[in-house]
Amino acid sequence: EPPDTPKDFSCHTQDMKRVTCTWREAETYLYGRNSPRYTLSKTSSPKIALCKASCSKQCSCSWDIGHQRIWNVTVTVENPLGKKTATHVFDVNHGMYPTAPFQVWEDCTDTEITLHWNYENSGIELFCQTEVLQPDGKVELHNSSVADSRRVTVRGLQPYTEYRARVRCGAAEHFWRWSEWSQPLTARTKEGTPSGKLDIWREITPVLGGRTVTLFWKQTPSFQANGKIISYEVTWKKIEDGSKPESISLSSVYNSTRIFIDNHSYRISIMAKNNVNFSLPSVLIISRATNNSRSIFSTEELKEGQVNGTDDGIFISWEPRSIYDSYIIDWCNFPRLQPCDLQWKRFAPHTSSAVISSVAFVPGVRYKFCIYGSVANRASLLEKKIGYLRELPPRLDPIVRKVDLNYNSVTLSWDSYLTNESEPGFVRGYHVYVSPVQGNCNLKGSKKHILSDESELCKYTIENPEEKRYTVKHLMPNTKYKIVVKAFTGGGETPITDFRYIDTPCNSNILYFVFLVVIVPTLVAAICRWKMKWVQECCCPTIPSPNKSKVLSFKEFKIDSEKVMKINDCLPDVLAMDSDAEVQKL
Repeated sequence: EPPDTPKDFSCHTQDMKRVTCTWREAETYLYGRNSPRYTLSKTSSPKIALCKASCSKQCSCSWDIGHQRIWNVTVTVENPLGKKTATHVFDVNHGMYPTAPFQVWEDCTDTEITLHWNYENSGIELFCQTEVLQPDGKVELHNSSVADSRRVTVRGLQPYTEYRARVRCGAAEHFWRWSEWSQPLTARTKEGTPSGKLDIWREITPVLGGRTVTLFWKQTPSFQANGKIISYEVTWKKIEDGSKPESISLSSVYNSTRIFIDNHSYRISIMAKNNVNFSLPSVLIISRATNNSRSIFSTEELKEGQVNGTDDGIFISWEPRSIYDSYIIDWCNFPRLQPCDLQWKRFAPHTSSAVISSVAFVPGVRYKFCIYGSVANRASLLEKKIGYLRELPPRLDPIVRKVDLNYNSVTLSWDSYLTNESEPGFVRGYHVYVSPVQGNCNLKGSKKHILSDESELCKYTIENPEEKRYTVKHLMPNTKYKIVVKAFTGGGETPITDFRYIDTPCNSNILYFVFLVVIVPTLVAAICRWKMKWVQECCCPTIPSPNKSKVLSFKEFKIDSEKVMKINDCLPDVLAMDSDAEVQKL
């Protein structure tokens, strides 16, 4: 292809002695001796080349300008297929592109950095711009206020903090473009007095003759060390009298200490110290221990409420009180370690709930939380909570100690389930599973439960964790059943693996019925047949006994114990004389 007109054709100087013109090369798909040839010349003298062009990513050509300031130049590009030109008129004073500043150094205070630099003297006044990179990645630009100034002061910086800075310059008059950046300089401000206060907390343990107070402290986002912390100063003083305060100094590697105090009220303060000064003191007031309640560390009387875990942590709520200016929640990240690593967090006075999160929280571990209200640096325990990030199934099943069988029911009794701190969840109740060994279960009042092997069980739910007895009804007599009791938590229950097998007895009422309806009549008939004559004589005698006759029922006709029949009251069929003595007597 024939050459195209050169693009982006411009010229500049860096020292007012030599000019460089640049342009962008176009593709002609011709190479070797047929590749494009570039010539830069004065427009008025096109045959006299000012310089020899070189091209890589872009083309450039430089020449000495002497004392001439206004230039009209033409770049010509040609190949065997054609020729094109581009013209540029410029004032050297308006095309100043300074070299990058060099020899950059700094002077620092705790809040200021003054940058110094040098640059090549071109006879043109320059003004410079400084770029400061903050520790958080934010970039700030600062312009020098005086032309040809070779310094700038950056103010409002943080003490004992690293900053990165670099400088570039441009023509103060007829600005065209910035120079390249200087090499970056890393500078650190000097140390200053620590700002803010430490966040402090305590754990109080009663001992003989007083109390042991374990003090903890940490740096909060509002606290600025403004240097390297070299020590912590802990001071405590009895409030009731004018006794002399006691103090200790601890190395910066510590974040806790333990002191002993008696049962009086104490004021405790902690300060951080760097090479310049101390921070403001953080203060705690330990109240006086009383006889009925050994100060605020007596927590046994408060009932522990249960809290629930969420995707973000453990949710805790409490009843706010208007008298407190802040709330504190403390807990242990590793409650099974002794001593545990006490953690705490402060909340604003109008807060009534929070989500406590920690990378140390794991499922199946019970965490304890104490909620304190604080006013004038005095803390009072308000509530206690226990909870899990996520509950897991119980480790063990209840131990069934007694089984009472009936032909249509079974009563199970088990030991109280241990609900100590090592349990992976709160026991919410029990499930009783029953099924005949042969066939499926369809007992009245139960729910169907399908095992992994697709076998069916009858499921009964007991939602009272204090219950230790349950009766399964509507069983079939003379049937073999499998049965198991499982405790469940908010995390469910363990898989069913082992069953207990029972055999229900026969129904005794049916046996009694069979005995009465079948056996007894059969037995009576057999006896009657065996003693037929005796039965006939007893039930239907040929001559009835007078003593057994309903006719002879009149009380007034008795002699001794014998009943007497009046002859004129009946017409006998046969009259028999028993003996002469009887006849005479009658």
